[in-house]
Amino acid sequence: MGTLIVLAILVLVVLGFNSPAWWLAAAALIYLYVRFFRVGQGASGSSSGGGGGGGSSSTTRMDSDYHAYRQRRDRMAKWERRYRRERPWNVKK
Repeated sequence: MGTLIVLAILVLVVLGFNSPAWWLAAAALIYLYVRFFRVGQGASGSSSGGGGGGGSSSTTRMDSDYHAYRQRRDRMAKWERRYRRERPWNVKK
């Protein structure tokens, strides 16, 4: 999906050499891509280093990354406790 959007942006930039209105469309597409598509990827686990638009979107992305981190950390701690409880002879002390 991201590849198609990047290709569409490139086409709009090339078309923009004849008409500046296409450059405005490319800028709008870049804004929408950064605002909605790149922020959504952070929550799925493949965090990217791209910058967000405003302060609220970057805060939301950081919160969702931290929330995912906390869930993953709590899940690992739960499994480690279970492993220690079920196999006390295998745990290094």
